[in-house]
Amino acid sequence: RIIHELARLLHFEMEEHGQLKVYEEIELPLLYVLADMEQAGIAVSDALLAELHDTFSARAAQAQDAARTIVGDTVETDDGEEPLNLASVKQLQTVLFDKLALPHTRKIKSGYSTDAESVTELLSKISPESDGAAFLGALAAYRDNIKLVQTVEGLQKAAADDGRVHTTFQQGAASTGRLSSTAPNLQNIPIRTEEGRRIRGAFIVAPAPIDGVEYEGLLTADYSQIEMRIMAHLSQDQGLIEAFNSGEDLHRTMAAMVFGVDPADVTSDERSRIKATSYGLAYGLSAYGLSAQLQIPVHEASALRDRYFERFGGVRDYLESLVDEARKDGWTQTICGRRRYLPDLHSANRTRREMTERAALNAPIQGSAADIVKMAMLDVENRLDHSDLSSRMLVQIHDELLFEIAPGEEEQLRQLVHDGMEGVMKLRVPLEVAIGVGETWKDAAH
Repeated sequence: RIIHELARLLHFEMEEHGQLKVYEEIELPLLYVLADMEQAGIAVSDALLAELHDTFSARAAQAQDAARTIVGDTVETDDGEEPLNLASVKQLQTVLFDKLALPHTRKIKSGYSTDAESVTELLSKISPESDGAAFLGALAAYRDNIKLVQTVEGLQKAAADDGRVHTTFQQGAASTGRLSSTAPNLQNIPIRTEEGRRIRGAFIVAPAPIDGVEYEGLLTADYSQIEMRIMAHLSQDQGLIEAFNSGEDLHRTMAAMVFGVDPADVTSDERSRIKATSYGLAYGLSAYGLSAQLQIPVHEASALRDRYFERFGGVRDYLESLVDEARKDGWTQTICGRRRYLPDLHSANRTRREMTERAALNAPIQGSAADIVKMAMLDVENRLDHSDLSSRMLVQIHDELLFEIAPGEEEQLRQLVHDGMEGVMKLRVPLEVAIGVGETWKDAAH
């Protein structure tokens, strides 16, 4: 009875705050799509996961051995000599700042930070030939491989008796509206590294028939530069819209506009800097954050940001208006009207206030992307339901959807997914979808 009363009250509040449409037209229908996806799961190769586990474990052990060669097998602690453990923050503080006498990083409760950002910062301050640099390199390699080991172990534990991984999708975990997944988290599998792509190679098409269907491949479809397209739509910046409509490489075209050169003369470094700046602004990155990402001085990052805003003034005006309006209203909203409330915009705590300002910049863009992907899932699932196809949707990973292809249905599925995803919403610049097919998730990349 209490739940019934609460539902009535919350329904009224959602209606009052303009959230009922998002709830009834996106979130509720999506429940059924996600339930089908969770039940279907995705097949994994036990043999390849075991091979990857051995490989990453061996690399982590090699990195630890390399670190011990540099600083010794043991570390002096308050409890006496202990074997070197690269996972121990306390030991790392002793090794980095006492034994190797490296420059101090930012202060934390237990001393000085030894996190990944601090390691990158230290590497930029010391000689590449020094013992300190060699130790930090071994530490980074150890951490990278341990993280990969943990990812693989999570998949191994999650594999059910049917040889498939059945993740659980969370609709309400992320304040931006993005879906997340747990047990296992399929959205934290790295895609930018070769090792991460190798893990994706362990996700395979069903090796045996399911309900009489002998699936023949996987299809991936993801939105191309969706955050930047939403930025162009919301900011109405003519330069950014022009860059998209040119049909050329977006980041090269934008770099040419910022640096005042012909697109053919844009260097790879200039293109990378503009790409990082574009996405950094979409995620509320400060000049300091941009400098850390590009590994350039803060004043250079600030100058690059200023130059970017000179060329794309509409983007600057839009981002400034977002924070001003959020401070006035107490919330930001997506294209579809999903709100994110931000009471800390008026916090007396500067750190908390600045963090919330970044959230105010980020939420409408990332949240709009999440809404569009959810709407696309509903559209594609509806098209599949009204077709005679046996192919099915398995996984959503941010801007990407993954499907299992039934025999002879590849071309029809391609067209259906393409039409559903690109036609789901009209923006000032077109939505574009890239599609790939293969026997594994890795092979289906495009």
